[in-house]
Amino acid sequence: MSEGRSESPAPPPNGGALAKLNTPGFLWPATVALAGLLFLGLDYFLDFLTHESTDDAFIAAHVVSVAPRVAGQVIAVRVLDNQMVQSNDLLVELDPEPYAVALAQKTAAQRAEDSNAQAARAAYEMMKVKVATAEATARESQADADAAAAAAAKARADFIRAKSLRADNTISAQEFDQFKAAADAAQANLIAAQQKAASDQSKIAEARAQLEAARAEADAVLSQVNQFNKEVDAAQLDLSYTKIFAPCAGRVTRKQVEPGDYVEVGQQLLSLVPTDVWVVANFKESQLKHMQPGQPATVAIDALGGRKFRAHVDSIQAGSGAAFSLLPPENATGNFVKVVQRVPVKILFNEPLPADKPLGPGLSVEPSVRVSGFEVPVWAVALAAVALAGAAKYIFQFIARRRTRPVAE
Repeated sequence: MSEGRSESPAPPPNGGALAKLNTPGFLWPATVALAGLLFLGLDYFLDFLTHESTDDAFIAAHVVSVAPRVAGQVIAVRVLDNQMVQSNDLLVELDPEPYAVALAQKTAAQRAEDSNAQAARAAYEMMKVKVATAEATARESQADADAAAAAAAKARADFIRAKSLRADNTISAQEFDQFKAAADAAQANLIAAQQKAASDQSKIAEARAQLEAARAEADAVLSQVNQFNKEVDAAQLDLSYTKIFAPCAGRVTRKQVEPGDYVEVGQQLLSLVPTDVWVVANFKESQLKHMQPGQPATVAIDALGGRKFRAHVDSIQAGSGAAFSLLPPENATGNFVKVVQRVPVKILFNEPLPADKPLGPGLSVEPSVRVSGFEVPVWAVALAAVALAGAAKYIFQFIARRRTRPVAE
């Protein structure tokens, strides 16, 4: 071998492996995978900066308990477990016969009392007529008494003149006796007329007293009629309560009634879960710094495979959940240990939930509330991920070329 001949240098130890990795068949799939990982990482990081989330959250709803208003034996149950019912749908029927009999008895008593009331009203009207008649009779008697008084006064004056004339022998003794008899008769008629007027006047007071008694009796009977009317209304109401209807639309849960059962007033038969539900999320108190009503949120429902629904914050409870528990914590014991408290936050859905899915109270959800106005669009995150992946690809190619470049002696 001649001295001027040069030998090619040996490649770097890892040059062959880098040369294999620095090929389109490896670089492009690796770049795409890196872009995906960067997209997920950036999205999680930005979500961490602008959102507050918790897994201590559940669906809540107004659970309506259905109970009878009257006691009785169940003759029919018209619903099944987990059945969807509408408002005013028939749920349960009780035996109506006892209440129908009671209604018939109350109705019969009401009719009898109505007859008594009509008789009392007739008696009252009759006494009103009697009073009017007594008053008319008294007026007539008083007029007769006044006429008798005038006649008596005239007869008395004639008698006095006759006495003067008799003293002068102007009239005979017979004529004088006639004037005296006329005066005495007129006076007697006056006394009789006055007595009759007084008697007729007393009859007015008696008739008025009888009228007041008739009025009081009519009022008492009318009160009894009103009482019987109310009892009939109550009996009709009790009879209507033997059919129990749904107070609202919802799904039947906790059904605890079967035909043949005897149920009492207020005994829970079943519950209805309305379709109007919301989320109660127990956020840490440290997460509430920027949270306020109206902020947008997304709710992932575990029962739907994590499907997300748009929502918003409705309200924040004024106090921690522990403070309103059955046995609130007592920290004035000297051995206090600070524990991060949870505060219930009510979140309402902005879109309807699937009607074919039984979403009820207690189901787990994961809400995420956007507490910052800063929001990066998805396309910007994707573009940044692609740019970073492209830059990483370029840097890898640059390093690979440097490691695999031959070194001259």
